[in-house]
Amino acid sequence: MPDKRIAVIGATGAQGGGVARAILADPAGGFSVRAVTRKTTSDAALALSRAGAEVMEADLDNVDSLVAAFTGAYGVFAVTNFWEHFSPEKELEQATNIAEAAQRAGVQHVVWSTLEDTRRFMSLDDPRMPTLHGKYKVPHLDSKGAADAEFSKRGVPTTNLLTSFYWENFVQPGMGPAKGEDGVLGITFPMGDKALPGIAVEDIGRSAYAIFKAGNTYIGKTIGIAGEHLTGHEMAAALSEALGVTVRYNDISANVYRSFPFPGAEDLGNMFQFFRDFNEAFVAARPLAATRAMVPGIQTFREWLAANASRIPLG
Repeated sequence: MPDKRIAVIGATGAQGGGVARAILADPAGGFSVRAVTRKTTSDAALALSRAGAEVMEADLDNVDSLVAAFTGAYGVFAVTNFWEHFSPEKELEQATNIAEAAQRAGVQHVVWSTLEDTRRFMSLDDPRMPTLHGKYKVPHLDSKGAADAEFSKRGVPTTNLLTSFYWENFVQPGMGPAKGEDGVLGITFPMGDKALPGIAVEDIGRSAYAIFKAGNTYIGKTIGIAGEHLTGHEMAAALSEALGVTVRYNDISANVYRSFPFPGAEDLGNMFQFFRDFNEAFVAARPLAATRAMVPGIQTFREWLAANASRIPLG
């Protein structure tokens, strides 16, 4: 039997790269990778080609290019990148293009990387957090959650994959440990004492691959994944152990976080407040036991740190 080809959107990025690597690491698994990217000559694309992936050019703004990239594929791993353009409308449009192309190409299984539409939990006039752009509470969550319907109404066989905060964020400037006025390193979130579900990017990839390998088992379902549920204090303690320096957790108000002078601060401030204020539902949607049953050996935060602490900049 020929391999079932998975067209992986964003294969040169974080989540898509994790999916591509998970499939390529299992050459006897019956699946192969078609890496879908806008730039087939990039270093990352060339590395995937050398690793055994087919690399194909396509653009999320061009439905016909996506149809071509999906044609002949068994499945599609679908992800969009809000932070590339900061437009929830564009993100919804791109997700709709993916859904339309999957339908036209006759794809048998889409794993769609999504998040909650927070407007299902609170109305736009809810005073607990500001409404952004006139019609969103957390734009980069709401646009993904709203896109779920674009797959279902077209009859595309889809698994909605609810991801978690990924620990690679600590490698990025602005999210990792930063020095306070007293010189002590700290991580800063408006989460209070509530737990934040987290996961390694590689394990998002392994989870998506496990869903494809399970055939029809998860089609039509929403599956949430996490490696651990940790409070800010627990993450700070783990970072302190791994880095060999004191890292504290700075709990601030969401209003203060929204006022930070970087693009998307309002969106992220609302996001963390949503995680905090609706913590029970958010955490419950990402059950640890079910994730581990689907992906044995999924990493804990300390296990991820053991392999990645050296990548974390100490600002």
